[in-house]
Amino acid sequence: MTGRTKNVGVIIPFISRWFFSEVLESLEQALLAEGYDMTLYNLPAASAERDSVFEYFLARKRFDGVISVGVALSEAEVDRLHRLGRPLIGIGGPIRDVHTIAIDDVATARLATEHLLGLGHVDVVHVGGDPIDEMDFRVHSQRLSGFYSAMRDAGRSTDRCFYPCEFSMPGGYDVGLSVLGDPRTRPTAIFAASDEIAIGVIVAARELGIQVPAELSVIGIDGHPYADMFRLTTLEQHPRRQGRLAVSALLTELARPTDADARLEEDGYLTVLPTNLVIRSSTSGPHRPRS
Repeated sequence: MTGRTKNVGVIIPFISRWFFSEVLESLEQALLAEGYDMTLYNLPAASAERDSVFEYFLARKRFDGVISVGVALSEAEVDRLHRLGRPLIGIGGPIRDVHTIAIDDVATARLATEHLLGLGHVDVVHVGGDPIDEMDFRVHSQRLSGFYSAMRDAGRSTDRCFYPCEFSMPGGYDVGLSVLGDPRTRPTAIFAASDEIAIGVIVAARELGIQVPAELSVIGIDGHPYADMFRLTTLEQHPRRQGRLAVSALLTELARPTDADARLEEDGYLTVLPTNLVIRSSTSGPHRPRS
């Protein structure tokens, strides 16, 4: 391919949140190692500012390719990016006619819940993002769906076992105080939709004098660096690996012949990456009987 700019555009909804910052740093490192620069666009929700990114900035700036991180692109946005005539790679969920990289949020949440059920817990609740405040690719809803699926298959009730919160440590802490405050209704196990929520729940439990895991088991999803410090059992999703694979996929696209007939048999597929369960001391069997 001639006319290379050695520059890749990256669109991302958040910069400060842990998952996105990890992906972003790995993208930058992998691109620099291959001699590429990176131009970052912090993409807002549907707005005039978002439209301008697609209509003007991406069109004006010359890129060899674009990587979309955690952004569920609209049909019109996908069409605009394809009209640029440059490869597009996604991270986070399926995008039409685009190779994307993601984890299975339903299966991961199900595995986390099954871990608690397998330890013998009966009173299990889920603390996660509010579907009303949904993230792209329905992350909140999919993790809630995986939780419900595991509970139903185990013959457990799903009534009053979901507590929405902000997707952060303070969010987990606030809901943790509320959920754990009454010993008469306190669960013996909590599946948190992220490690940050789980850590907030653990801090709340400690403040209330609840021992983890003797009186409460907690599991999260992510593989956050703080998980080891809090001895948190978690499902690791390896965001840095996702970033490296996205760069590798983009470079593979750039190495293909440029004629459309040679390209289009493999365009538009989803690479689902496995998560791995890391068991630490935040989970154990229930130590007190519950009705």
